[in-house]
Amino acid sequence: MAGLSSQEALSRLKQYGPNAIPEAKPHYFFAFLKKFWAPIPWMLEGIVILEIFLKKPSEALIISTLLLFNVLLSFLQEERAKKVVRLLKKRLSVMARVLRDGEWKLLASEEIVPGDFLRIRMGDIIPADVKITDGYLSLDQSILTGESLPVDAGSGNTAYAGAVVVRGEAFVEVVATGLNSYYGKTAEIVRLAKAPSHLEKMIFEIVRYLVIFDALLVAIVFLCSLYFQLSFLELIPFSLLLFVASVPVALPATFTLATALGSMELVKSGILVTHFAAIEEAAAMSILCVDKTGTITQNVLTVSAIHCYPPYSEEEVLSFAVLASEESTQDSIDLAILRASKKASSKMERMEFIPFSPDKKYSEALVSDSGKTRRIRKGAPAALLPQEFSKEVDVLSQDGSRVLCVSIDGEPAGLLKIRDSLREDSHKVIQEIQKLGIRVIMLTGDSAVTAQVIAEKAGIGSRVIERSHLENILNADAIAGVFPEDKFRIIEILQKENHVCGMTGDGVNDAPALKKAEVGIAVANATDVAKASASLVLTTPGLHNILEAIKTSRRIYQRMLTYTMNKIIKTLEISVLLGIGLLLERNFIISQLLIVLLLFANDFVTMSISTDRVSYSQKPDHWNIKSLMLTGGLFAVFVLGFSFVILFFGSHFLTLAQLQTLIFLTLVFTGQATVYLVRERHHFWHSLPSLWMLGSSVVDIAIISILAMKGIFMAPLPPSLIFGLFGGIVIYFFLLDFLKTRWVSSDSRAL
Repeated sequence: MAGLSSQEALSRLKQYGPNAIPEAKPHYFFAFLKKFWAPIPWMLEGIVILEIFLKKPSEALIISTLLLFNVLLSFLQEERAKKVVRLLKKRLSVMARVLRDGEWKLLASEEIVPGDFLRIRMGDIIPADVKITDGYLSLDQSILTGESLPVDAGSGNTAYAGAVVVRGEAFVEVVATGLNSYYGKTAEIVRLAKAPSHLEKMIFEIVRYLVIFDALLVAIVFLCSLYFQLSFLELIPFSLLLFVASVPVALPATFTLATALGSMELVKSGILVTHFAAIEEAAAMSILCVDKTGTITQNVLTVSAIHCYPPYSEEEVLSFAVLASEESTQDSIDLAILRASKKASSKMERMEFIPFSPDKKYSEALVSDSGKTRRIRKGAPAALLPQEFSKEVDVLSQDGSRVLCVSIDGEPAGLLKIRDSLREDSHKVIQEIQKLGIRVIMLTGDSAVTAQVIAEKAGIGSRVIERSHLENILNADAIAGVFPEDKFRIIEILQKENHVCGMTGDGVNDAPALKKAEVGIAVANATDVAKASASLVLTTPGLHNILEAIKTSRRIYQRMLTYTMNKIIKTLEISVLLGIGLLLERNFIISQLLIVLLLFANDFVTMSISTDRVSYSQKPDHWNIKSLMLTGGLFAVFVLGFSFVILFFGSHFLTLAQLQTLIFLTLVFTGQATVYLVRERHHFWHSLPSLWMLGSSVVDIAIISILAMKGIFMAPLPPSLIFGLFGGIVIYFFLLDFLKTRWVSSDSRAL
């Protein structure tokens, strides 16, 4: 059987089309309209209605225009993030083992055509509707039918696209692809979605405190307004705008943009992101559990030695191992044995092959030997070798090699020493990960001797425990004899100890642990089910790309920390200044229109923080709300001090309309200065901001200054006063920067 030729496959691909389901896309117009249906737009829409009721049509029109701008900007940023998601989705295509031109090849599922012959095994997702020609499969079709129990299928049965193979192995022929398949939906197997994360929850928790603070302040203002006889109708839109100013309007767009850009950074490093939340979770990761094979080692296996038991020779032991191996599985151990068997030959004929099972820990073949049926097994020594033979296993595994046992008719025939060398960069990368405050624990199905050798060579440590002693995991550097199902329990134990866990995996049985871990990582050769369950998918072997994921996630954390700290300071400044200013002046020290304009001049320009050049911290990042509120409150006191000086000056020398313009400029300029003050833990000149961020600030300040000079939307001010205000803020924040660095150096919790 040679399968289809490349030419015939290409012809059928043109005839039937790609093996994919076209994605249903909502109409842009309706997606745009949906943006008006959310809490923040509701508040702005309510203010527009109030302005119309108060017979201020010009202000209602301007606020409506700004609302439209808000919706348009949010819509465009979301579309940009969706484009990133679609690009990542293409990179996460399901792969299949296809027989083409007489050779087994790994091809993307989109290239499969009717008539192709595939090799399907445990952990695969059926890429198209197929007919089983030889073998047996146990299928999980819950994603298709909702039926939770597995369905058994043998020769002659049909398996539908999207089903998951939970057991067995078979040759199949493709009968229908793409839109012609019964269930299809292959393209939706991996759902790229932004899930709620700890980071988002913490930010919204901070906002909740700010809104409570505003509510108390508004209540005080309302009580005082009764005494000062201020207009109750005027206070309502003012109070609503005060609440709007406290809500991080740009947070969803900033957050989505930051994670989308981070995802694109990770693609360049060989990491595909399936759940955006994992990027932020990786910033807080304190323990990383890694597989030995293919992650720490090269996963390029060779048979380096054969230990045989009489009466069998090395050649016979190797020939037995070949009969219990299968090329179409593309299993790395089977391929290593087949490569080593070029000179080995056998008179036995294989009648049936039973693939490797994680439960049994061996593969099996029924062979005919001169008319006699014999059973050959190849797998873990613990499953096939009597206890009295274990010393030979220990000797062969002393250098870290994997040892397999080959048995015939239940009796051991010999041992194969499979060597998988340590990756050249493993020791260095593991040291770098450990320097970032993350503990690395190696997991392996090998013996304790092998685990200790590899763990020591990789620089992880020498403390090794067996899977039966997981209660001691916090004192272990490596765990030996691990089964895939043990990984879920390992994650559970570590999470109960308040650790944020990363876990690598490759098989179908790893899927629960990959979902359970905050950062589930499917390695380069993982099954489709593992990739679908993980939040990060590696496209290249090794740990170096995991290191880059940690650094990228911590950079994103720093950007969002800058945004959050800036929001705390600005909310406190605006609320207190406008509230107390109203009581002192017995009038609004800033117009409602300027508050809305301030919302966009500050909040949406700070979206550029998502592109800022920042460094990553040297330890896991955790949100400390108490420390953030304390730090933000202290900075707000200093900023308020300057703002009240400006209020005092303006109230004595300017008209009310000019005072409102001056206060508006003060809030815009100090808002921009605050971003640069808190983005850097050292002096603000220690690192350069991104060009987008710097450019946004320059454009924002220039536009607002021109509007103030020309008297657009506000009373005009002389250029000398505007430049004088800007210069005073620069000098004041320069001095405040020195105070910040001294405080940060004396209190590690600050910022």
